[in-house]
Amino acid sequence: MALEITDASFEETVLNSDKPVLVDFWAAWCGPCRMVGPIIEQISDEYEGKAVVGKVDVDANQEFAAKYGVRNIPTVLVFQNGEVVGRQVGVAPKNAYTDAIDSLL
Repeated sequence: MALEITDASFEETVLNSDKPVLVDFWAAWCGPCRMVGPIIEQISDEYEGKAVVGKVDVDANQEFAAKYGVRNIPTVLVFQNGEVVGRQVGVAPKNAYTDAIDSLL
């Protein structure tokens, strides 16, 4: 299951991770986010132990969404060594996300 990442846990979970990190910025009211959600959950299961997969609710946690320029949701960012190395805005097929992680493994 994808981790719930908050502003309080973002630095430790995402920026200080020694593994690639995929972060889904979403909101409960967002229709396209509900389409991406199950894909993110599948990826979380498939990459357990190899990559960190998490979700940030932008309504409750706005600090890092603002810091990384997340203006539209869903936005999925991929981090490596604390740096953004990939960005997908809007709904995309599963392989758009997995390819980004695979390129870092």
